[in-house]
Amino acid sequence: MRYELLVFDWDGTLMDSAARIVASMQAAFAELGLPPPAAAAARNVIGLGLTHAVAELAPTQDAAMRARIIERYRAHYLELDDTPTPLFPGAEEVVSGLRAAGYLLAVATGKSRIGLDRALAQSGLGAHFHATRSADETFSKPHPQMLQELLDELGVHASRALMIGDTEYDLLTAQNAGVDAVAVCYGVHTPERLLALAPRACLSAIDALPGWLAAADPHTSNHETP
Repeated sequence: MRYELLVFDWDGTLMDSAARIVASMQAAFAELGLPPPAAAAARNVIGLGLTHAVAELAPTQDAAMRARIIERYRAHYLELDDTPTPLFPGAEEVVSGLRAAGYLLAVATGKSRIGLDRALAQSGLGAHFHATRSADETFSKPHPQMLQELLDELGVHASRALMIGDTEYDLLTAQNAGVDAVAVCYGVHTPERLLALAPRACLSAIDALPGWLAAADPHTSNHETP
């Protein structure tokens, strides 16, 4: 196999959770008497750790207010908002099949640990991953620490790992860690934005990943647009 370790982003890559993230962020601002961010602005920060995301959305607020926004966002996302967050079609089969094929699998996400653990349990995918990292355990993307820690934990060289994600933050994290990346172009950031960072592929569906892996050539680039 060209790659030994496959590292997945979560939101927008395996789980279709953008609508719930946006609604929860807007509700948190409104509850605190602040103008809610536009949906496009809230979508744009998906993939960042909450501290960085809220700093982007509320640059004029002080640290205390940002902490309250984060607290209320978590309450809405985890408890109060009931917007569905299904896995993308084929995600379960892809993850279980890649695990069965002998790949090491990991998650590197902007979610909190409590949010990731809940998503892993509710989706039924938790047992398939050998290691996971969340944004409240390391530096937020695009800092490479998440990937570096996963590589160290699983004993894999950067040249044998692949990051799969739907945002420029995922692709930049991979670049900063010296890891190849494949974009999925059905998530949060547009294909044009992702292709500008030269991923090895831009897949239109998660179930295209196994076929791409089977055909991957380390000496060429392959861009499949949706």
